[in-house]
Amino acid sequence: DVQLQASGGGKVQAGGSLRLSCVASGLTYDDYAIAWFRQAPGKEREGLSCINSRDNNIIYGGAVKGRFTISSDNARNTVYLQMNSLKPEDTAVYYCAADPRPLCDRTAQEMGIRFYEYNDWGQGTQVTVSS
Repeated sequence: DVQLQASGGGKVQAGGSLRLSCVASGLTYDDYAIAWFRQAPGKEREGLSCINSRDNNIIYGGAVKGRFTISSDNARNTVYLQMNSLKPEDTAVYYCAADPRPLCDRTAQEMGIRFYEYNDWGQGTQVTVSS
């Protein structure tokens, strides 16, 4: 079974930074995508960034482009989300997800990173940004 463990959330003041980690286990797929999402109360789950395991293609959602950076450490089976210049509107529960398809592609670039395409989910980690 695939297991994803997200961590690194916390409370930070506006303008601050956090780094989230997503440790994956049980990923036996030849190629897969890992993505970060967030969900604020009363809002739909929003795709932030994704990365494919084989071609390392990376996509960012518009709300975080230029502020967030996704990276992977294959030796540690970990995907990171470095979040800089945080704003109060970044407050949400952050999730990582995986799927056995390289979903981080041109379609995702054009249509957005869609949560309903991802098969495996970790528990969320809360990020709170105060003004």
